[in-house]
Amino acid sequence: MTDFVQTNEIKRSVRTLTAPIEDIATFDSIVASLIANNPLGCVPYMSAGMSHPGMEKTKEAYTVRIIYQDNEANVAGTGTHKFASLAGYTNGAAALLADTALNSAHGGIPAHEMDSDTFSATIKCSDANGEIYNLLLARDKVTLSSYEDESIRTKVEAWADSVPELA
Repeated sequence: MTDFVQTNEIKRSVRTLTAPIEDIATFDSIVASLIANNPLGCVPYMSAGMSHPGMEKTKEAYTVRIIYQDNEANVAGTGTHKFASLAGYTNGAAALLADTALNSAHGGIPAHEMDSDTFSATIKCSDANGEIYNLLLARDKVTLSSYEDESIRTKVEAWADSVPELA
């Protein structure tokens, strides 16, 4: 048998935020601004005969946490629900809070426990040097992955330093 031989050096870097991003609106604003303004200087590219923008959102994940409290404010139940889009998150949270059958089943009054919600978005970026890398923005961290050139990390770090919520 032959051995696996490393052909390149793919890196992964993580910035753990000092405080989680406060809310979904702030998170969405950061992601939208990143894609619209392209501060990393990403360039369009071709893959499998298809044209792609320099930056594109390839994955999203949003989790809503609902607690149900009885008349004495004791927790009578909980629910965690995952959604693949911001619209799903927003509409799903409203539907869960309004679901009287679910509220009765839990024996309590629902409350959206927003501090326990999680959200993330993966952005695929094509650097001017030809590398394609991923930037995962989550409520509590930013992860840069699948890059080789240290100048990419330097650019991402400078951008993150310019966004107060990503400290």
